Amino acid sequence: MRLLVGLVWLLSWLPFRVISGLGWLLGSLIYLLPTSRRHIGTVNLRLCLPDMPESERQGLLRAHFVAMVQMLLEYGYGWFASRERLKRLMRIEGLDHLKALDGRNVILMMPHFTGLDLAGLRISLETPVVSIYSVQKDPWLDAFFRAKRLRFGTGIIFARQQGTRPTLRALRDGYRLYYLPDQDFGHRDSVFVPFFGVPAATIAGLSRMAAVGNATVLPCYPRREADGYTLVIEAPLDNFPSADVVADATRMNAVIERQARRQLHQYFWLHKRFKSRPPGDPDFYAP
Repeated sequence: MRLLVGLVWLLSWLPFRVISGLGWLLGSLIYLLPTSRRHIGTVNLRLCLPDMPESERQGLLRAHFVAMVQMLLEYGYGWFASRERLKRLMRIEGLDHLKALDGRNVILMMPHFTGLDLAGLRISLETPVVSIYSVQKDPWLDAFFRAKRLRFGTGIIFARQQGTRPTLRALRDGYRLYYLPDQDFGHRDSVFVPFFGVPAATIAGLSRMAAVGNATVLPCYPRREADGYTLVIEAPLDNFPSADVVADATRMNAVIERQARRQLHQYFWLHKRFKSRPPGDPDFYAP
């Protein structure tokens, strides 16, 4: 693992366009392998984009593998780049939406797009950020990841196992919550609402945390471009949350779907988004 970190450090010295080229080469090769992740991506795209010809879906999946590998090769920027370089690599569009909420509690709703880690570190240079992370099984790796996420001293993080209380306390203390709400965490605390027209187990945490924390929700996403990224911060969701968590989850998924359709190859398609099913529904991912 230390050798891998050393390799990532070396890659961090390469220009963005070189990383893009390496990612294109490696991602195109990895796409050709008959892996379980390729199967998951094929199923997800078939479910979400049924009207797209199969050849186009496979082309999209190949582009997604490229984007995912590019993201992995870019980890060195987040771990080792200076503040100044990070600001050049990740521009921000719509920062005025965040600045207009100075003194207010804010949740930055970030779906799973490539570039989300860089975006989280970048926004922490503009405002104190709190986020939730998954503990790594390897203690050394877990400590390393924590240190790199906190290296600028502009945020705090809590393990998912700690529950939401510390996060809500930080939100009330002025930290902006960088929140990723769009993966399948099972039936607990989830509701089934459409995502690309398919019922998906969706955690209702966004509306509940917004209600308890008296917070405004700003949807955002990173857009990968030829010379870096742009972190797009959209206008706040009006009349959110409502008194209906199902309606709120439906609205959240609609926002994420709209963002994903703008850059389909950059959304995370290799996660089993539809793993949890309503009673009686088949397993989409069975071989």
